[in-house]
Amino acid sequence: MSKTVTLQLSEDEAEILVDALESDLEGYVEAARDARANRNHNEVATFTAASERIGTVLKKVQALIP
Repeated sequence: MSKTVTLQLSEDEAEILVDALESDLEGYVEAARDARANRNHNEVATFTAASERIGTVLKKVQALIP
């Protein structure tokens, strides 16, 4: 199990983090799509798992922004 950390961010900083996570998520979704087109099943699994983890973190940070 991963260790939990606590961050203190301003709303602006949280919004910056959301923007960065959204961009990163887009990149992994695109990479998974390309890997699927190339029939590279290992990469599809890797990029899909990464995009799911990023999506989870993104939702947590978005919930902090009013």
